[in-house]
Amino acid sequence: MKRLAFVLSCILAASAAVAADAQVAPSATARQFSLTAGGMASAFQPDFAYNWSSKPPYYPVPGASSSWIFGAGAYVDVKFSRWVQLEAEGRWMRFNQYQGIHQDNYLVGPRIPLHRFWNGTVYGKAQVGFSEMSFDTQGDHGRFTDFAFGGGMDMKLSRHISFRPVDVEYQYYPTWGSTTLSPYGVSMGIGYKIF
Repeated sequence: MKRLAFVLSCILAASAAVAADAQVAPSATARQFSLTAGGMASAFQPDFAYNWSSKPPYYPVPGASSSWIFGAGAYVDVKFSRWVQLEAEGRWMRFNQYQGIHQDNYLVGPRIPLHRFWNGTVYGKAQVGFSEMSFDTQGDHGRFTDFAFGGGMDMKLSRHISFRPVDVEYQYYPTWGSTTLSPYGVSMGIGYKIF
């Protein structure tokens, strides 16, 4: 009889442990997928100041410009999970042109949240795509492969609205004529979380 009571006690204890384990499972999970679209204003150093080679064939030579170019852009952030995110952006740098120099960027790549605090998220990003650039007022232009690295911060203002106070970006054109080009700049913007 004592053995039967002991076996029943063990079975009840095991059943209680299994039932207790079932209670730690979450009762609901948050939706991970989200889509945010936004607009931004940008200022960029084009890394070209209308310098050309002195001997034929004439080709553009990179160099810091004293005139930054300004423009508008749009971005889309797709969040699949906390660590799997994607950002696509287009930027049209058409204002404050020096000698007709302007750049348009079309980039996409991973976005990685680095630190979350209060209502803000600091992130890093690495993107690839292409840039179209005009070299002068005579219509000389080209399309170039563009790698971009940068980061910034998004601040949640409400359930759907976010503010991007800063987004810095360093771009690298691996083939630009007979050399490379390295524009860099800063942007700020507003985003709307669609879902």
